[in-house]
Amino acid sequence: MLDILAPGAYVRLPEKPDWGIGQVQSVIGNRVTINFEHAGKQLIRADKVDLVPIDPKQEQRKQRQDGQSD
Repeated sequence: MLDILAPGAYVRLPEKPDWGIGQVQSVIGNRVTINFEHAGKQLIRADKVDLVPIDPKQEQRKQRQDGQSD
């Protein structure tokens, strides 16, 4: 997982869905600093949690579609 994380990448943390989308700020060893929409800047140990890489454009489209079906 760490090999695909780089500054600028977008991720989700499945254990904290309320944090929203996060953008990777830095990666040093197994420590990843991520700025989340609703939780701010967090230091994450990537060897202890599953970060899911995402495409923010697809996420926005999905949210718009979900909102239209309500």
